[in-house]
Order: sequence, then C-alpha cells, then structure tokens
Amino acid sequence: MNIINPPKRLSRLRPLAFAGLVLVTVGIAVALQRHSLTPAGLRHHFAALHDLVTRHRFTGFAAFFGIYILATALSFPGALILTLAAGALFGVVAGSVLVSFAATIGASLAFLIARFLLRDFALARFPGAFARIDRGIARDGALYLISLRLVPVIPFVAINLLAGLTRLSLGRFYLASQIGMLPATIIYVNAGATLATLGANHTVLTPRLILGLLLLAALPLTAPLVRNALTRRRRQAGFSRPRRFDRNLVVIGGGAAGLVTAYVAAALRARVTLIESALMGGDCLNTGCVPSKALLHAARLGMDFPAARAAVRAAIAGVAPHDSVARYTALGVDVRHGHARIVSPWSVAIGEDIITTRAIVIAAGAEPVIPSIPGLAHCPSATSETLWDLEILPARLLILGGGPIGCEMAQAFARLGSDVTLVENAARLLPREDDDVSTAIATALRRDGVTILTGHRAVAVLAEHGGFALRTDFQDDIVDIGFDRILLAIGRKPRLSGYGLEDLGIAPGPGRTIETDAWLQTLQPTIFACGDVAGPYQLTHIAGFQGGFAALNALFSPFWRFKPSYRAVPAVTYTSPEIARVGLNEREARARGIACEITRYEFTELDRAIAEADTEGFVTVLTRPGSDRILGATIVGTHAGEILTGFTIAIQHGLGLKKLLGTIYPYPTRSEAIRAVAGLWRQKHASPRGLALLHRLHKWRRR
Repeated sequence: MNIINPPKRLSRLRPLAFAGLVLVTVGIAVALQRHSLTPAGLRHHFAALHDLVTRHRFTGFAAFFGIYILATALSFPGALILTLAAGALFGVVAGSVLVSFAATIGASLAFLIARFLLRDFALARFPGAFARIDRGIARDGALYLISLRLVPVIPFVAINLLAGLTRLSLGRFYLASQIGMLPATIIYVNAGATLATLGANHTVLTPRLILGLLLLAALPLTAPLVRNALTRRRRQAGFSRPRRFDRNLVVIGGGAAGLVTAYVAAALRARVTLIESALMGGDCLNTGCVPSKALLHAARLGMDFPAARAAVRAAIAGVAPHDSVARYTALGVDVRHGHARIVSPWSVAIGEDIITTRAIVIAAGAEPVIPSIPGLAHCPSATSETLWDLEILPARLLILGGGPIGCEMAQAFARLGSDVTLVENAARLLPREDDDVSTAIATALRRDGVTILTGHRAVAVLAEHGGFALRTDFQDDIVDIGFDRILLAIGRKPRLSGYGLEDLGIAPGPGRTIETDAWLQTLQPTIFACGDVAGPYQLTHIAGFQGGFAALNALFSPFWRFKPSYRAVPAVTYTSPEIARVGLNEREARARGIACEITRYEFTELDRAIAEADTEGFVTVLTRPGSDRILGATIVGTHAGEILTGFTIAIQHGLGLKKLLGTIYPYPTRSEAIRAVAGLWRQKHASPRGLALLHRLHKWRRR
C-alpha cells in the first residue's frame, strides 16, 4: 500500500477511523472513571498497589510504563492522574524518569496516529492555514513546541494531535516533547509523591508541595521568555554583539513608514539615525500620492499639460518641508544620505561608516513591477515613478493594469487630452471590488473618453510605422493596440535587495515581503520591518500606522510590545467618482463564507448631492444577519474618501449602525449618507409586532 499517496477511498475512511478511536477511548475513560482511575479510587487502592510495586519493583515499573504509553497514545484523559500515581508509587526520581519517557513515547504515537488518520482530511479543508503553520514550523518549530509544552494550561493531547497535522518531523517532535514536558512532569510527580506521604486526615500542604505548585504557576510566564531567549541566541549565533551602541535605533528608508518611525523614536528621546538613499518623503511625496492627486486635481480643473506639470511640482514643493532633512534634524534625528547595508543584527554600514545600534527598522518601501514582455525594453515606457519626467503629453497613451493607479492615471491623462487605452488582463477593472463598483468606474472612464479593454493578456510589444503596438491575446484572438507611450501599472514589489538581508537569514515570505510577526519583528529579534516591505497592505497610511508600532517595539521589546490592529483598513481610489472602502465587501464575504446582509443607499436621495446636481454613486454597508455590527462599507461618489472615515471609526471601535443613526450630522452634507444608510437598515429591522402595538397605543390615546 502506498502510504504517502493513499487511495482516495482510504483517505475518506481515515477520519471515520479516528472518530471511532475517539469513541472507544471515551468509553474506556468513562468506565474507568466509574471505578478506580480517579483520585479517590487511587487513594482507596493505594496500599494494595504500593505493596504490589514494592514486592515486584521491575514488573510494576514496566507495567506502569506500558499503561502510561498506551494512555498517552490514545489521548486518554486520565494522564494527569497517572502522573500523580507515578510519584506516589515510585517516588520523585524514578517516577519522573518513567513519566518523562513514557509520555514522550506515547505522545509520539499520538502524533503518528493524527498524521496518518487526519492529515489529508485537514489539509484538504484548511490548506492556507496549514501552509502558514508549516512555514513557522520549518523556521523554529522545535523551539515553539518546547514553549507550548512548558505551559501546562495548554492540553498536551491537543498539542500531540495538531503537531501531527503539520510537517514537523517525528525526531524534532520527540526531542522537543522530551525537553518541554520535563519541568511540568517533575512538578506533578513531586505533587503525587508528596500527597502520598500525607495522612488521611492531614490538610496542611508541605513546603515541597507549595514550591512545586508555585513553579507550576510560573511556567506559563517563563515559557515565552525561555523561547525568546533560545530563539534570539540561535538566530544571532555567528555575529559579534557590541559592548556599547552608537544609537538606540537605525531606520532605513525616509518614506512614510520610516519618517513616522524616526519621529516617534525621537519624540521618546531615543538616539535615532534615519538613512535615505534618494529623496526624503519617499515614493508618496515624490512619485506617488502627492503628485498623482495634484495631477488628478489639475485635470479636473481642465488645465493643459504644462500647467498640470507645474501644479504637480508646486504640490511636491509645498509638502516637502514636512518631510525634509531640516525638520527631522530639528527634531533630533541624525539624517544620513546614502545606501544602508545591514552587516549584523546590531550594525548598519553607510559606505565605510559603521553605526552600531540596539535595533534596526527596515522601511525601504516598494518599486513598480516591470513585466517580462518581449520588446518592452525597446519602446517608450513609464512607471508610476518615471511618469513625472514626461515633458510632452503623449498623444496615444496605453496603460497596462486596471488597478487603482491605472484607473487614476487613465482618467487624468484622458482629461488632459491624451487618447488613452486601458488594458487589463482580468475580466473587469478593480477586480478586488464588487461588480457594481467596477461597472461604475468603467462607466466614468468611458465617459471621459478612455478605451477599456478587459480580458486582454499582453503578449509582446511590436514596432510599427510611426509608433508601437502592444500585441494582446483576447479570447484566443490576436489584438494589436497602437500607442506612443506605455504606462506600466500592474503593481509594486517590496525593495529587498542590497540591504544584506540574505546574510542575516531574512528571506522574503510568500507575498514577496519581509516576513514579520504580529509585532513587526523579523526573524532577527533586533530587526523590525514596516510599510510596503512588510505588508500586508501597500498603502501610505498603513505604512505610517505601522511605523509608530515599529518604533515602540524596537525601543522597548522584549519588556513591552505593542501589536497593530488591522480591524479597519480604509482604502480610496481617487477617480471621479471616488471609490472608498473599509472592511469586507460582498465579494470577499462570499469568498470567505461569511454570512452578511447588505444595505444600499443611492446618492440620488441625498439632498446635498441633488443641490449640486452630482448624484452619481451609492453607499453599501455589510452587517451580520440580524445585527447592526458593521463588517464593511463601500462608497462610490464625490468625496467618498471623506465620508468613509465615519465607517472606519465605527468599525475600529465596535460602533453599530444604531449608534451612527443616533449621531447628529450637519445639513446639507454628504456625510448624511451615513445616517441615511443606517436609517434604511433600521427600517428593514423594525418589528411588525412592535409596530402593531404602537398603532394600538396611538389609537387608544386618540380616544
């Protein structure tokens, strides 16, 4: 029989076999609980058992050893009673040796049972979850398992079964279990030995028993400290730790994440160095948020291209002082210009200069993805970073990518006078949004003259007479699209190369980002990452949000740690109409199997929108069925990003639609849409019985 790739029929029978095994074990446990395998039962039979073990020491030891292995292998619920009995019958030393090896062998058998009977079943239903667990196991599974074993409140049975579902090797599982269970084993065996010496009428605890109980209570507190210390020691092996440090913190990257990190560290009076190899302010100020929004505004006002370029430069110059070297130097930050390379967990090189530091934060940002398309290197192309170098408006602009950047730039350049074609491989624009949102943005772009080609896969770039053409595959047909310049807007990737991360064992995770824990700590305990290099969101406001937490954790870990919450993450696409969302939309809720109720409000009903003759758009809110708890909100319309803040605050602080309905909004404003959609939800959930009773009450009062 092929055990690695079992027949499908056998795979289907394995969960049933495991369920049967559980039922048998429970049945045996219930039967024994009625008789002897209880503290009272063991106390009743203790004299006879002790006499038997005394007369047949080796046989009794071997029999008890086998019983303990069987009980642990079958995940028997009476293992604690057996541990106490081992101490009472064999003493602390012999009992600890017996239980330590028997428990580990039994746990290994339970591990194998779970792997054989349940692993295929679990992987088929939760592939993503177990993939993440396996990555953690591969990284430091043994240390993590030891720390779990050191916490007695976590059932050892659950650890045995769950570990069997992972890729952890049997050898590592056995070794970690042997080490991790030993402290609690000794404490419990000692308790059993102590209890055996107390008379039937004695209730006073002995000092030895009290000490054991105190140690047992301390294990959950010391386990994480032990794990962190061992992890730190293992990962920093081979590097020389300085005796003193030049800085408390070195921050690599002067974008949104790095600036906030340095600002918070300086405000807390830490000595901090900020290193930036290009322009202060990073992508957001120089090539991203600020210039793109300025260009959109200029296009909305009907400026020509030279005036729009001037407006972009003015916007950057106006914001630049906020992120300047002068400002951060005045705040107490040591700002350096150059390329940083991490040479050890405590030192960063800038050219020939080496700075030692207690902690490092990587905030290097992201860069545009350049697709591998034949012929692309030989045509006039631009990215979101180089777009701002254009001096002449392209007559024919082809934009590859229908995400937020592609949609924003398509509308801006179309309004500035370019003949814009937007090409998207997916079936619709903004594929992460709901269908009605994609329809709304497509309608708006077409109204501005943008040609939208969805479902077109880029194949090659061809040189043609007087210009170039992008060859695409559309439903197995070849479609050539002429252009004078192509804008690549298919996404961004973290900047990871050139910082020495490979030498430190910090490899990219599945999302091509630096893998961090929930506290933004990398595999090296003294190195943290935030912003686009860490993910999971490539948003300026999330980068700044993470920067504050990265600074706090880098300065105060391991004594204090602060975990960022992504409960309410807002995002806005700044087209006309704007598209704003926080939390789940219908598409994501359906994909995750989350039941939800949708309430929709159209701006055609809003007084402010009617007064301005700008009624395009809507608000949709997702709630739990029968509850006013908000799961997510999507807004399409003018100033959608401003309105979204109300829903963001509500989700972040657990405020339901009833609270939003009871809030006063100025009239006439677009923010009244929040109250309006909450009112629609309330109307749908009005109780017919309650309304009938009110009708009768008012009728009675009229009499």
